[in-house]
Amino acid sequence: MAMVCLSDFEAYAKKYLPKTTWDFFAAGADDGTTRDDNILAYKRIRFRPRVLRDVSVMDIRTKLLGTEISFPVGIAPTGFHQLAWPDGEKSTARAAKAMNICYIASTYSTSSLEEISAAAPGSFQWFQLYIHRNRAVSKQLVQQAEALGFQGLVLTADLPYTGKRRDDVRNGFRLPPHMSLKNLEGAFEGDDCSEYGLPPNSLDPSVTWNDIYWLQSLTHLPIIVKGILTKEDAELAVRHGVQGIIVSNHGGRQLDGGPATIDALVEVVEAVQGRVEVYLDGGIRKGSDVLKALALGAKCVFIGRPALWGLAYKGEEGLQDVLRILRDEFHLSMALTGCSSVSGIGRHLVQFSKL
Repeated sequence: MAMVCLSDFEAYAKKYLPKTTWDFFAAGADDGTTRDDNILAYKRIRFRPRVLRDVSVMDIRTKLLGTEISFPVGIAPTGFHQLAWPDGEKSTARAAKAMNICYIASTYSTSSLEEISAAAPGSFQWFQLYIHRNRAVSKQLVQQAEALGFQGLVLTADLPYTGKRRDDVRNGFRLPPHMSLKNLEGAFEGDDCSEYGLPPNSLDPSVTWNDIYWLQSLTHLPIIVKGILTKEDAELAVRHGVQGIIVSNHGGRQLDGGPATIDALVEVVEAVQGRVEVYLDGGIRKGSDVLKALALGAKCVFIGRPALWGLAYKGEEGLQDVLRILRDEFHLSMALTGCSSVSGIGRHLVQFSKL
């Protein structure tokens, strides 16, 4: 089967992954409205291409907090990669290193931070943190990530409780017995780990903006907050000294009825006024989607489900295939809109349609 676009990898994963696994990866909260709108929203944006511009030499590189990457796509934090491929997050880390992009490793990885770091030494990796009621567990993970050479700390802010994903409830989803959340082994000894491999309500719902200061006291790593969708929260993030914002609705897996991330991006970018870098995840399926997000002010985008589809196809090799397709489509979209470098991408390139 020729893998021509990301939809081909999605079709493969749906066909060959066990139904319970596919349902877990694909799940959105409640009706899945926000999950689906993350994709549909890109169809409401049209390009304003310029012609007769020299695009014989192209530069698609960019920098995240000063670190250069080969093109403005990274891998978003998602859990349980061993459900897609036996080597799990180790394959993800190797693919990201081979493509010279950023990989955000999840707290809920089925490989440990040590294994992820060792799989791709010297690569560009951030660590995504959930704050649990047992703060000692979170503190240890933050300090471990810094000691291992991770270069950023990504705090997920939109999960005080786990959203309702109907198929997971129907399927009674649990991790298979031979898999575990490696970063949390021993942390919940003796507890009933029936909720995604964790005790029910293990996350700390009391987390507030003041906990940014607590994290800053634990680490010298730059802090990026993931899950911001409004100008009010964007302004609070800047006020509390974070270095980056990821506009994210958790792939539509948390609150159903929130905005598509590409729609929320405009509000967030206008609020921060360039004081911190703004990134985006959710709904990226084509290189032209990447270009639209950058035109509306994102510095970089991160892919979640498509990375898992690539792993399901051929592990590290399959994920590299996904990333190459996005890279090549982005390159082509830039050329066809008259942009020869990422620095030339701007709001002038797009308009919202009335579809």
